[in-house]
Amino acid sequence: MLDLRRLVLLCEFARKGSIAATAASLGYSASAVSQQLAALERQTGSVLLDRTSRSAELTDAGHRLVDHAQRILAMVESAESDLSAHAATPSGRVVVTAFPTAAVAFAPVLARSLRRHTALSLRLRQSRSGRGMWEVRSGEVDIALVDDWYGGLSARGPETLRVLPLLVDPIVLVVPRRHRMADPSVPIDLEALRDEPWMATPDGEPSRMAMERLLSDVGGAHPVPWEFEGLGTILSLVAKGIGIAAVPALALAAGVRGVTVREFPGTPVTREVRAVVRESSVNRPSVAATLRALHVAARYLAADLAPVRISAEQG
Repeated sequence: MLDLRRLVLLCEFARKGSIAATAASLGYSASAVSQQLAALERQTGSVLLDRTSRSAELTDAGHRLVDHAQRILAMVESAESDLSAHAATPSGRVVVTAFPTAAVAFAPVLARSLRRHTALSLRLRQSRSGRGMWEVRSGEVDIALVDDWYGGLSARGPETLRVLPLLVDPIVLVVPRRHRMADPSVPIDLEALRDEPWMATPDGEPSRMAMERLLSDVGGAHPVPWEFEGLGTILSLVAKGIGIAAVPALALAAGVRGVTVREFPGTPVTREVRAVVRESSVNRPSVAATLRALHVAARYLAADLAPVRISAEQG
């Protein structure tokens, strides 16, 4: 019978791409990982890794066993969830990953909501946009908060995952307090704003593309002379009067002084904020409690940030 711990090692090797990275991820020595994978090869009677003096990669048989192992481990997790669903108290660790603005915005309400579950521990990590679904599918995390800029995430989600709507987060205009557009009686004129010094994220980032979509009807933005990683950095520069920005409203959840926020006229450019979880773990009490806390947090954020609203699907 195949050893489940060795199957976990094989799947982690498939994700990390090397024995050293697998060992670091799981807290083993590289030699222990190598020995366990060799033992799995003896169990299966197949060569699973093509080893050289400097590297190792999966063989065709290794790839096939990884596919089987992922299904086996999902079934084991489903069985554990079914049994633990009858437990009265959520317990254990739940790992949540989120893109940076969601991590900052959701963290306070999550912490308040979950602290009554004294046997439950939460680990909230930040990850780059686009990695969340992969991390949930791989088993690296239990829940991911992901941003969906084009509305196709729920339609293309794999059968092994459940995608839950939380918020609709619009792009808003942020200007210094003394900017002429800070006066709410002054209509927002995108064509006039086109020549302003825009603070923007690097080319290719979703928020940068959203800004470019906003300005496309007035000839597009002029070349951006400065690019900055992190919406928090951009908001601090706007507060100092260096420029203006178009950012998701959720980025303002932490509170920013010295800026004025205006909603763009017409149909806003928005993103959906969704929670992604494995179907096999959704009924586990610890995961279910965390999902409930995320929905509570979404409602608080929608109440605190005027442009943000609860997703129609959630409502």
